[in-house]
Amino acid sequence: MRSVTSKNSQATEPLTRSSSGGGSESRSGSEVSGNGIIAAHRQQVYVPPAVAKREEANVLRARGLVAIILLLAVAGVGTTTNLIVKRQEQSNFENKFEGYATEIITVVKSSADQFFDALDSFASSIGAQAAAEQALLNTSWPFYRIPQWSVQAEKLAQLTGVDEPFVGIAPIVQEDEREQWRSFAKEQNPLWYQESIENEGYTEMTAQELVNLTIPFVYFYDKESGYWPTPVTRPGEVLPFFQSYPIGIPLGLPLMFTNIDALLSSKQTEDVYRITKVTRRPTLGSTRINIDTETSIPGSQMIQPIFDGPDTEADDRKMVAVVLIQIPWLDYLRNILAEGEDGINVIVESACPQIQEDGSFPDRQSLSPTERNAVTYLINGPDAVLIGEDDLHDPEYEHLVVSDVFLDLQVDQSQLPEGSCVPTMKLHVYPTAKLEDSLKTDNAVIYTVVVVVIFVFTTLVFLLYDYSVRRRQRTVMERIMKQDRIVSDVFPTAIRDRLYENHQNNDLNGDDADLVGDDGPLGLGKNFARKNNSNESAPMADLFPSVTVIFADLVGFTAWSSAREPHHVFILLETIYGAFDKLAYRHGVFKVETVGDCYVAAVGLPEPRADHAVVACRFARECQKKMKDVILMLELTLGPDTSDLELRTGMHSGQVTAGVLRGQRSRFQLFGDTVNTGSRMESSGERSRIQVSQATADLLTEAGLSRWIIPRSGKTYVKGKGEMQTYWLCKSNRSVKPKGGDLKSDMETLEEGAETETSSERGGEEQSEFLNVGGMNRTERLVEWNVEVLTCLLEQVVCSRGGVKNQISSLSNIEKSIGTTGKTVLEEFTPIISLKRFDSGELEQRQGTNTVDIGEEAKSQLRNYISTIAGMYPDNAFHCFEHASHVTASVKKLLARIVLVGEGNGLAASTRDSVDLAELAAHSYGITSDPLTQFAVVFSAVIHDVDHPGVPNAQLVKEDTRCAQIYKKSIAEQKSVDIAWDMLMSDEYAALRACIYQTEDDLRRFRQLVVNTVMATDIVDRELQALRKARWETAFSNDDSATEPLADKVEVEDRKATIVIEHLIQASDVSHTMQHWHIYKKWNERFFMECYSAYMEGRADSDPSTNWYKGEIGFFDYYVIPLARKLQSCGVFGVSSHEYLNYATANRDEWVREGESLVQQFLATFKEENAHLKAPLIEKRQ
Repeated sequence: MRSVTSKNSQATEPLTRSSSGGGSESRSGSEVSGNGIIAAHRQQVYVPPAVAKREEANVLRARGLVAIILLLAVAGVGTTTNLIVKRQEQSNFENKFEGYATEIITVVKSSADQFFDALDSFASSIGAQAAAEQALLNTSWPFYRIPQWSVQAEKLAQLTGVDEPFVGIAPIVQEDEREQWRSFAKEQNPLWYQESIENEGYTEMTAQELVNLTIPFVYFYDKESGYWPTPVTRPGEVLPFFQSYPIGIPLGLPLMFTNIDALLSSKQTEDVYRITKVTRRPTLGSTRINIDTETSIPGSQMIQPIFDGPDTEADDRKMVAVVLIQIPWLDYLRNILAEGEDGINVIVESACPQIQEDGSFPDRQSLSPTERNAVTYLINGPDAVLIGEDDLHDPEYEHLVVSDVFLDLQVDQSQLPEGSCVPTMKLHVYPTAKLEDSLKTDNAVIYTVVVVVIFVFTTLVFLLYDYSVRRRQRTVMERIMKQDRIVSDVFPTAIRDRLYENHQNNDLNGDDADLVGDDGPLGLGKNFARKNNSNESAPMADLFPSVTVIFADLVGFTAWSSAREPHHVFILLETIYGAFDKLAYRHGVFKVETVGDCYVAAVGLPEPRADHAVVACRFARECQKKMKDVILMLELTLGPDTSDLELRTGMHSGQVTAGVLRGQRSRFQLFGDTVNTGSRMESSGERSRIQVSQATADLLTEAGLSRWIIPRSGKTYVKGKGEMQTYWLCKSNRSVKPKGGDLKSDMETLEEGAETETSSERGGEEQSEFLNVGGMNRTERLVEWNVEVLTCLLEQVVCSRGGVKNQISSLSNIEKSIGTTGKTVLEEFTPIISLKRFDSGELEQRQGTNTVDIGEEAKSQLRNYISTIAGMYPDNAFHCFEHASHVTASVKKLLARIVLVGEGNGLAASTRDSVDLAELAAHSYGITSDPLTQFAVVFSAVIHDVDHPGVPNAQLVKEDTRCAQIYKKSIAEQKSVDIAWDMLMSDEYAALRACIYQTEDDLRRFRQLVVNTVMATDIVDRELQALRKARWETAFSNDDSATEPLADKVEVEDRKATIVIEHLIQASDVSHTMQHWHIYKKWNERFFMECYSAYMEGRADSDPSTNWYKGEIGFFDYYVIPLARKLQSCGVFGVSSHEYLNYATANRDEWVREGESLVQQFLATFKEENAHLKAPLIEKRQ
C-alpha cells in the first residue's frame, strides 16, 4: 500500500511529502507549489527591511526574556539562600528541643521510679509491722489499726514528690466480717482521728466532731437515691476506707471518707482492684482523679496491695488490704527546666482508654487521636500548666515528637479479667510555636540581602556587556540594510515585487533557478546543488551520507477504522499526527510525509547533524508516550477500542538522496536503500516497540548509549534483505542490565536524559489537554463516551420541541403505571410503533437553533445513570459494558448513514440541512423525523445486556431461576429492560426524564421503542425470529403503498420503520461479524471464553469447542449474511449496508480457512488463563 516500498530492496523508492519546511507546521496550499517553495527560500536569503524590523523586535523580546531570567535567577538564588539559612535554624531548633525533651522524660521517669520504690517499701513495712503486732495482740486483718498512720503516710507523700497527695488504706472485709468490722471501726476511729489531728496539727474539727460525721457502717453513695449514703448489701467482700491522709472532710462531701466502700464508690476503683487481686501487683487507674464530687483533675489512682505476714517474697501470701493513692501528674512536670526554656507540650497518655460509666473500656481502635486517654500540659521553665484533656499538641510539629514509656507495671495482660486493662504510661513531648519563635534569628534575611546584592552587581555587568553587543548588532544591521539597498538598485521595486508574487503563485519552471541562493532551495542547506541558467535549472537535490529514517505505523488502525465513520477516522489521524508534528518541531526532526496510517520522518537532513541517530531515538520514544496519551483522550470522543491502538516504529540509518521532484504538486522526497530498510524495520517490528537496525544501533553504541538498546532474540527476516540482526530501543533513558553485566544507576542518563526532561517540560502546555483522562480506566472512558453520544441526541430531542425541558408532575402517575400493569416486557411488544410524523415547522425551528443545552443537572443525572448502568454489567467476557458500547457505536454509525435514494455516502449532520429532509424522512420511514426515536435506539443499545448472567436464556429456563419463572422467555432481555427502566423512573433522574419526554405520547412511544429494540436482540428464540421474518416479508416483499389510502400508508411506513429499527439493533448486536477480521476474531474469542466458562462451571450441557467452528459457519450462512442483505435491500443505510455485507462475507471465508486452528487457540488460551483457578474442574470436565 505504501509508495515507499518495492519488491527489490536495492531499488530507490520515492517518499512524497505534502508539506515543505522543517516538519514543524503544515503550509498553505499556495506554498505547496514549487514557486512557493523557492519564494520561501528567497525570503530567507534576501531580508527586506520589514523582516529586519521583525528580527529586531525578536531580539528585543529575547533581551526582555533574558532580563526576566536574570530577575528569576536573583529571586531563585535569594530564595535558595533564605531556605538554606532557615533550614539551619530549623535544625538548631530541633536539636534544642530534643535536648529539652530528653531532660523532661529522664526526670519524670526517675521520679516515677522513686515513687514506686517508696510505695512498695511502704506496703511491705505496713505488712511486716501488722504481722508483728497482730501476733502480740492476737488479732488479724482486717481488724488492725496502723499506729502513727499520719506520720508514716506523710513520709510516703514526701517521697512521691506530690505537693498535695491523698493516701488511704482500705482493708479487705469479707461478707461475714461486716458486723464485726462495724464494731471495730466504731471503736478505732476516735483513736486514729485524735492521733492524726495531733500529728498533722489539724484544727478545724475535733476528733468527736469527725466521729459525728462518720457513717458507722460500710456504705456507698447511691446515685438512684440522690447520692444518699446507703449500706452495702451486695454479697462478697467490701473495701471500706479506714485510715486516710490528710485528715479531714474531703471538699464537696458532707461526711468523712471512713467506711465508704471503695469498690462501689467508683467503677474505675473497682476495676483497678480486680486487676490487683488477680496480678497481686500494684495497678494504675485512669488519667483522672477526683478532687470533690464536682471536680476532677488529670492524674492516676493507684492501688498497692498489702500482704499478710513478714515474708514479702512468699507466693502464697494473703492480700489483706490495699493502699490507695492519687497522683496528679502536673506535680511531676514542675521544676524540670530552667527559666527561659518555655513552650514545650507534654502529653501524658495511658495505654488504656477511659473507663466508661458502665465500667467498660471503649474500643481503642475506634478512638481518634484527640479521643485517647491523654492529657496535655505546657511547660514554661520551672512552671507547668494544664492545657486540657486529650492530645492537644500542634499537628505542625508531629514529626518532632519525642516519646518514651515512663511507667510500665509489666503485668501479663493474659491474666486479667475480660474487659480489664493495666495501662502503660507514656510521655509524648512536642515543641510549640513559642519555643520555635524564641530560637529564630535574622540571619536568613541578612544572608539573602547579601546574595541579592551580589547578583544585582553581576546583572549590571551583564547589562554593560549587552550594551556593547547591541552596538555591534546595530553595525551589522546597518551593513545588511546597505546590501538591501544595493539589491533594490539592481532590481526595481515593482519588478522585484512581481518576481516575488510570480514565484509564490506559479508552478516551478526553469526560470526559477535565478532565485536559488547559496543556501539552496527551501532553506535546506548549502549542500544542495544549484545551477544558474537563464532557461533551466538543475534539479534541486543532494546526497546526505548520514541520515536516520523513522517509520511509525498505527497498529490496529485498519480494523478500528472499519467500525468508524469517515470523519472519526480523520479526527484520529489529525490528532495523533498533529501531536507528532509538535514533537518533531521540538526535537529538530524533519517530517517527510504520512503514507496512510504511517508517519515518516528523518533526522540528519536538510541540515546534517552527527547525533541524528540519538535524536531519532528520543523522538521515536516520545512519540510512543504521546500516542498513549492521545488515544486515551480520543476514546472519550471516538468510542470503544480506541485505546487499543498502538504504535509500531522502525528506523534505519544510512545515506539518502533527497530533493524536490519538480512537476505538478512538487514535493520533497527521499530515495535510497535506507528508506526501504527503514520501512522494513517498522513492518517486521512489534506493537508498542521501536525496532532499530544494526546501523542505527552502531551509531548509538558509538555515542556511548549502548544501554538504550537490547538485541532482538534471533535474527529477523527482512523482505529483500534476508536475515538481519535488529535491536529493540528501550522505553526510557534508564539503563538496562544485560545478562552478566552490572546495572548502572538510573540517574546515569548523561545529557540526553536532561534534554528529554526539558523537552517534556516545554511540551507541558501541549500535554495538558490529555492529563484529564490520565486517571480514568477503560470503563470510565466508555461511560464518558456514551454520555457524550446520548447528550448530543438528547440536545436534538429538546431542540425538536423548542427547548422545553420542564419537569411535568402530571406524568408521575403514568410513569409509575408503565411496567407495573401485570404484563411482562415481552407482552408489551407491538409489531408496529407509531412514530412521529415529519413536521416542516419543527424542522425550521431546529435549523434556526444552533445549540440547546440540556442543563448541568440533566447532564449530571445522565452521567450518573450511565455510570450506574456500567456498574450493573457483570464481568462477562462478551456480555459486558464494553460490548454494549461497541453495539452503541454501530447503532450510531448506522443512524448517521441514513441516506437519500441513490446517494452513495452518509449524510453528516452538517450537510443534512442542504438536502430535502422531507424526502429523507419518507425514505427512512420516519426514523429521521423524530430525534426521540434515535435517542431511544441508542439508549436501548447501552442497556440491552444489563445484568446479563453470561448464559443463554435456555439455560436460565433449565435452571428454573426466579427470572425464568417470571419472564418464561427472552429472560435476560426482559430483565435488562425492567432494571434500566425502573432506575430511570426513580426520583433522582427527574431532570433527565424531562429532557427525554414532555407528553404522555412521547413517554409511551419512548417506552415502546425501548421494549421493541431490546427484545429484538434475542436472536436465539426461533419463534420470535420467525415472527420477525414474517413481518419483514409483510413490510418489504410487496411494496405497493403508493396506491394505498393515507391511513394505510402511515401504517405501512410505521411497520417498515419498526422492523428496520429491530434489524438495525440486531446488526449492531453482532456488528463484530460485519467488521474487520481482527474485530471479529477479538469478540468471537471473548464469546467463546464466556460460553466455555459457563460449560466449565456446569451451566452448559455440551462442550462449545466441539461445534464452535461449524456453528460459526452456520451463524454466518443463516443469520449474519442474510441480515446484512436485509440491511442492503431496505435501502436505508447507504454504503454501510454494502460495507457490512462485504465484511460479513470476507469474515465467513476467513473463518472457513482459519477457524479450526483458532478454536484450538481459544481453548488453549482459556486453559492457560484459568488453570490455576479451575484445574480440578477442567480435569473433571475432560
